[in-house]
Amino acid sequence: MGTMIQTFKLDEPAYRGKFKDHPTDLKGNNDLLNITQPELIKNIHHQYFDAGADIIETNTFNSNAISMSDYKMESMVYELNLAGARLARQVADDFMKADPGRPRFVAGSVGPTNRTASMSPDVNNPAFRATTFDALVAAYYEQTRGLIDGGADMLLAETIFDTLNAKAALFAFEKYFSETGRRFPVMVSVTITDNSGRTLSGQTIEAFWNSISHANLLSVGINCALGGKQMRPYVEELSAIAPVYLSCHPNAGLPNAFGGYDETAAETSETLSEFARNGWLNIVGGCCGTTPEHIKAIADGVRGLKPRQIPRPEPYLRLSGLEPLTFRPDLNFVNIGERTNVTGSPRFSTLILG
Repeated sequence: MGTMIQTFKLDEPAYRGKFKDHPTDLKGNNDLLNITQPELIKNIHHQYFDAGADIIETNTFNSNAISMSDYKMESMVYELNLAGARLARQVADDFMKADPGRPRFVAGSVGPTNRTASMSPDVNNPAFRATTFDALVAAYYEQTRGLIDGGADMLLAETIFDTLNAKAALFAFEKYFSETGRRFPVMVSVTITDNSGRTLSGQTIEAFWNSISHANLLSVGINCALGGKQMRPYVEELSAIAPVYLSCHPNAGLPNAFGGYDETAAETSETLSEFARNGWLNIVGGCCGTTPEHIKAIADGVRGLKPRQIPRPEPYLRLSGLEPLTFRPDLNFVNIGERTNVTGSPRFSTLILG
């Protein structure tokens, strides 16, 4: 969505629309275009459905109170999500009316926010956090209300760089389902930030899965940050361990020196088609830099291929920190907790003896 919007070269007045007296600059607030440029957003959705997409995402990646605070638009969050979901829903419904035999779906896009709950942004104060779990839950809950009221079919927590943020999103979704008595499919997609194979908060892909595997998920997957070629080992690993559907929507390669994406539609399609031929994928698509041409090539490339068979992992205890820990039958004795050191404190030694 972002790279498509950039092609229109919108200026400040085009973003601002009816918000002429708003106290901050609004250029770059792409989610606001759901209100100020709805036909433009509908046009982009239309192009992707026309290219062969079955699911489109709402233009709501940053439509949460935490991210919108940069524009002093926290009060607009519900309206932004409502409008974003309605636009996508209208286009999906139009396509289904024209072709009733092929359903089209709307995924409510829920981004990671621009703050992290696991790490400090202040190198001089490692204990500092720019947000809290409760603040994230409140922000995600408000976003969820708008997306569902606007007609989203499912919720997609995507581009996850911090697992604690993701767990706040999952908690907010469950809170909404519990309070309303309405349950919707939930998709989760993590981003591996570099060739270390870890999220920004330091987890490996298996540790990440262990951390969120308690949730009732339709799918788990990987998106953004890397191109498909760089994602290959992590997609293969996740495919083998996750007993839910698996998704992959990479960038069109790595960004060039100017922040653009040079990977052609044919190159992206070939990489993802190989993943599908290997039996790793159930849901496939594109992230940054993937145009409707890329989506058409991907759809053509995987057409007729068999979807991944969901694995049945052994029912072992699977824990996670930055690394996974699986309690297999051949695992040696495991100490849990810290040992007590009676030589370090005479008082402690006396209490133990007592």
